[in-house]
Amino acid sequence: MIGIAQLMVILDNSIVNIALPSAQADLGFDDAQRQWIVTAYALAFGSLLLLGGRLSDLFGRKRAFLVGLVGFAAASVLGGLAPGFELLVAARALQGVFGALLAPAALSLLTTTFTEGRDRARAFGVFAALAGSGAAIGLLLGGALTEYVDWRWCMYVNAVFAAVAFLGASLLLPQHPVEHRPRLDVAGTLLASAGLFAVVYGFASAETDSWTSPVVYAFLAAGVVLLVAFVLVQRRVAAPLLPLRVVTDRFRGGSFLTILVLTTGMFGVSLFLAYTLQQVFGFSPLITGVAFLPMVASIVTAANTVPTYLLPRTGPKPLLVAGMLLGAGALFWFSFLTPESGYVAHILGPLILMGLGMGTAMSTSINTATLGVAPGDAGVASASVNTMQQVGGSVGTALLSSVAGTAAVGVVGSPLAVALHGYTVAFLVAAGIFVVGALIVGVLVPVGRTTGRGSVTTRTEHTEEAETEPVGTALVGAVRDAAGRPVPGATLTLVDTTGREAGRTVSDGAGDYALPAGPGDHLLVAGAAGLAPSAQRILLHDGRTTQGDVVLDLAVEPART
Repeated sequence: MIGIAQLMVILDNSIVNIALPSAQADLGFDDAQRQWIVTAYALAFGSLLLLGGRLSDLFGRKRAFLVGLVGFAAASVLGGLAPGFELLVAARALQGVFGALLAPAALSLLTTTFTEGRDRARAFGVFAALAGSGAAIGLLLGGALTEYVDWRWCMYVNAVFAAVAFLGASLLLPQHPVEHRPRLDVAGTLLASAGLFAVVYGFASAETDSWTSPVVYAFLAAGVVLLVAFVLVQRRVAAPLLPLRVVTDRFRGGSFLTILVLTTGMFGVSLFLAYTLQQVFGFSPLITGVAFLPMVASIVTAANTVPTYLLPRTGPKPLLVAGMLLGAGALFWFSFLTPESGYVAHILGPLILMGLGMGTAMSTSINTATLGVAPGDAGVASASVNTMQQVGGSVGTALLSSVAGTAAVGVVGSPLAVALHGYTVAFLVAAGIFVVGALIVGVLVPVGRTTGRGSVTTRTEHTEEAETEPVGTALVGAVRDAAGRPVPGATLTLVDTTGREAGRTVSDGAGDYALPAGPGDHLLVAGAAGLAPSAQRILLHDGRTTQGDVVLDLAVEPART
């Protein structure tokens, strides 16, 4: 049911894109108004994601998930019933609001349900396959509904997805009680929402007003200033909206960057290749959707096999880099398309290659970006993943559309040949973005496997380079106070069932710790100056790393000065 909800959110953009021409003819709005059907959703969704993620941490992930499903379904039905342009735009914005609550809740539920091992890799493989193939599935479904039923069913179908997901979630998902509810960071919420709004609006305006418009640069500059201010605030407040520890870890930081790059290229493929198939090769909307199915199949195959078997052995770095390089190769291949090209000879191959790269890198990046975060940060970490996807989509659509339009200026030939020339240049630029992204991730992400926070650094006899990996059976985690702030210098002692000390360590400057120990039942005792000690039962499994986060409350009322 989590996968169904994610699929609904992802495919909504592409399914609406297919329905737009029919909706425009039915409701009678002009080309200048058309972009707001897409932009209204992107603005609400992109600017409210971090808030939505924190709300799921505050009030419970299952509750946020169910509310998001109901709200998204209601907004979709409202859009399907819209008698005019204004109500359709309002419904799309409302979809974005509830999507910003639903998407991070879904991913955080997955994060906290599957915490380690092959089950986690398999679950995230399915989730990433849906995320990576959602746009193509939306093209297929949207084409079928528009061609054989009515464009309004491209909105109504979300209610069907939501009903199935709601029933399954109500019956099967366990409750996740919120034991330590952090305060809401009002200043951070306002700065993040305004900054993301400005960035998304700036890129959306670039698509229609061109990069020469002062409005574009004004909004982009305002967005950068607001987001810098947001980071400065997060460093100072007691309960930040986005704890910087979530994004400053090199494994997670590289994964967020990978997601940004992948969605930039993915939107380019789905947008320009859909135009090429319909305008140049004369495919119908339905056949266009069918043409994308090989990419969907390769995404699903790669996402459910490569990370499951290789990620535990190699760590994320080689999979992230290899996935982006495969995507770059596919985009470079697309750049050679001509009006005389054929589907089987010139499109099928790069589609499959793109799917293999997307499936490998997307599954690995989403898995790694949410690995090892404290339970109280799962919602906001998941929201950060969705934020990267939304910003990447906005950047990709605006940047590559501008590149395609600029490249077509002054080209001599038929209108279709001129348009295709612009698309092939856009594919080439997208390939360059993938290569640069792969190089940066290759430098940023460490070699080795990650256990999230508190990974144990060891040296082998065969190399002088440090490798981050769990050492046999181990307990890793973080120590936080009741406000969610890290507690450095906390003493952690592990006691076995005979009462003997099995291990002792001190949390580092970020509050993280790692304790190698033997398997079996243990008692973890933690304490720090000015804070009440904590004791909790921990079951360690042979050869596996277990997450054990600790929250310490104040021991006494702080002395007044």
